[in-house]
Amino acid sequence: MCTAPSLQSLYWVTGNAHLHRASLHITTLYSSGDILMTQTPELLLVSPGDRVTINCKASSNAYSNIAWYQQKSGQAPKLLIRGASTRPSGIPDRFSGSGGSGTDFTFKISRVEADDAGVYYCQQHYSYPLTQ
Repeated sequence: MCTAPSLQSLYWVTGNAHLHRASLHITTLYSSGDILMTQTPELLLVSPGDRVTINCKASSNAYSNIAWYQQKSGQAPKLLIRGASTRPSGIPDRFSGSGGSGTDFTFKISRVEADDAGVYYCQQHYSYPLTQ
């Protein structure tokens, strides 16, 4: 089965002026044993100061082996959360992750800043191939 997962984008809107747009679509090949990650919502329109919640659902148990990344145009992905809820050193506490069920995970930004614009995605690293 071939699917093209949509990744989470933050769009900035002030009045009618779009200040930043970011989108990324990755085509990934899945075999029947792969863990499929489904992320919702696909698009968020936010303003600085807003609270953001992104959900990620695994098709089978990934335990706590989930990472969340931010990617900006032309840059490598930046790790924001590992192990479902651990922030690496240097990541502000505005970013948080949770999920104890093994299949349902949540990423939050408590107070969005203009520099947060970009593409956000979850990735499971419980089994190979890694999927996002």
